[in-house]
Amino acid sequence: MTVQEREKLRHVEKTFELNFKLTHLYKAYLELFPELINAEMINILTEGGDTPPERAFAAILCEAFGLDVSGTPDERRLIRDYVYPSVRLLDPKRYTENPYYKKIKIPDIKDGDWEFKTECYPAYRGVVCDDMIISDDLTEIVPLGFFREDFYFPAVLECGNEWMTLTPVDLDTSDEAIERARGRVVTFGLGLGYFAFMASEKSEVESVTVVEKSPEVIRLFKKHILPQFPNGDKITVIEADAFEYAERVMPREHFDFAFVDTWRDASDGAVAYKRMKPLERLSPSTEFSYWIERFLISAARAEKYCELIERVREGDASAPKTAEEFIAEIKK
Repeated sequence: MTVQEREKLRHVEKTFELNFKLTHLYKAYLELFPELINAEMINILTEGGDTPPERAFAAILCEAFGLDVSGTPDERRLIRDYVYPSVRLLDPKRYTENPYYKKIKIPDIKDGDWEFKTECYPAYRGVVCDDMIISDDLTEIVPLGFFREDFYFPAVLECGNEWMTLTPVDLDTSDEAIERARGRVVTFGLGLGYFAFMASEKSEVESVTVVEKSPEVIRLFKKHILPQFPNGDKITVIEADAFEYAERVMPREHFDFAFVDTWRDASDGAVAYKRMKPLERLSPSTEFSYWIERFLISAARAEKYCELIERVREGDASAPKTAEEFIAEIKK
């Protein structure tokens, strides 16, 4: 690899280093200090009217992370290309006016080991609010949102542990799949039935088949939620393993659209995503969509990056010879 190619590769390395750093910083913030920022902090920075609340929120985050706008080039790039573009002020009406929120009432009840309840994001609490944004140069931005007032959302707990919620990120990350749904639809993973509900509301959708592995989840859904669906007659729920169904049953059903949503987040979804993708070839007439796909792609690329960079550093003859080849391998 020439000196020029090594310099290009170093830029790719630096991008991944910053991707990893931002992910680490946001993970620590969201897990340990999600309510760090409050109204008083934002009001102080926006008092003159020149600073939007999003920029104020981002500035406080940067200070908490120890990032300085006059610091190192890496710090300046993290602030400019990662933190500032990631933060957004959320409009509660975008979610409370959603048809599911307006028509479906999740009861505050206990049913065996399960509990339906209402949970809250306090004002100014940071939350992941959409799928990851991945630029052409592999820069990865995690959308981080906040409300200026308390925001309430439905949740389901099993034995006291949160099993399923319907938060802004759940709605925003399903928008694209809902928009594309048409004809005979199959979805893997039931949850609170949000995708099934929204798809069934579309005139372009003939039917929605839901594949869910847990009989208890199916029971709760049919008992407490499905009866509220205006177009519940379009929906069929099947108890089955997603991968077995995709391999053995789905090819002969000839669905028009499939939405796969069987994971909680990228940490447990990347493996399932890589397992499901090859099964698409068995249903060539079906268009597939995956929940939080860009987060899953990010996780897979991070793993691939670590493998490739190790081969390059060890002088492996089979390693990519140029930065372009390196990037192409990561994007496969």
